[in-house]
Amino acid sequence: MNESKPRPLPVLASLALVLPALVPAAGLAEPARGRATEATWIGQELRLPPAAPAEATAQERAQAEPASGEPAPATPTAPPWSGTVELYGFAPLRTLGTTTIRGQEAEVDQDLGEILDILRFAASARGSIEKDRVGLQADLWYTSLGESAARLVGPRQLFTTTADVGQTLGIYDFALRYRFGERESALGKPGTYSVIPYAGIRLIDGRLNLAATLDGPFGRTLLEPTRNFQRTWVQPLVGTQATVFLSPRLRAFARGDIGGFGLGGQQDLSGNAQVGLGYAIGDNTDLNVSWRYMGLKWNNGDQQANGFSVNMNGIEVGVKFFFGGAPRGTAVASTP
Repeated sequence: MNESKPRPLPVLASLALVLPALVPAAGLAEPARGRATEATWIGQELRLPPAAPAEATAQERAQAEPASGEPAPATPTAPPWSGTVELYGFAPLRTLGTTTIRGQEAEVDQDLGEILDILRFAASARGSIEKDRVGLQADLWYTSLGESAARLVGPRQLFTTTADVGQTLGIYDFALRYRFGERESALGKPGTYSVIPYAGIRLIDGRLNLAATLDGPFGRTLLEPTRNFQRTWVQPLVGTQATVFLSPRLRAFARGDIGGFGLGGQQDLSGNAQVGLGYAIGDNTDLNVSWRYMGLKWNNGDQQANGFSVNMNGIEVGVKFFFGGAPRGTAVASTP
């Protein structure tokens, strides 16, 4: 029998036709490890690589910056007008003074308790109005005291005894001012400051009365009639006030002024010195606490002299309101 022998040539030819169709199918079924999947036109999702960070940053910058020819966003600005109002109370811890009426002089030395016992009425306030950097300001202070014990010294010190002295005093300041630095406000960035020199007039209205019983030489008692004196006069005034922020809500401030310069009498001088701290209890409200000294001396220098002097130092507490200040966003330090 003739055995059939395999024919290698037809078999190889058949494999050559089948292998090209099997190899792509195997490649699609099991992709090689470590190689990215190749995109195909049919049955595959087209995936684009993520954008580079530099391109995203450039796109955001292009969106943030206005295109050429477009106006930039308007920055909030402060109104041209601004103002302040402060209601305050001055509590002198000690008051030294003299009252002289027709040559008769009485000396007064009082503490805060004694002043409160004879206080009849007191009112005080200060305020300012400003356009840009130029403005006006006023400080109004009025007090009325009843009769209080005083030491009376007669001519040539022949008579020494106690006396009763009453006093009503009003001091009214009006001045023109100019501001250096930032506008006054309740809130501010640390280091923000303002310096405001001012000049104007001080109107003083004083009404005094003195009643005493004199013990004369040789044990004699002399009854002295009540003496009254009233005078209203004007002094030139110069001064400066300043403030600096220690934190967004805490600021330090100081004030000093002087008036008179001897133009209204033989003795004519007045002055204030003040330093303290203010804390914002609202966006436009401050609570101020300070130490203050106030002095006043006037005498006409006549033979039967009339005059008085007062020196007070103590604590001043006030509530200050701000109107039309800088926008809050620019006044307070921004938080990162």
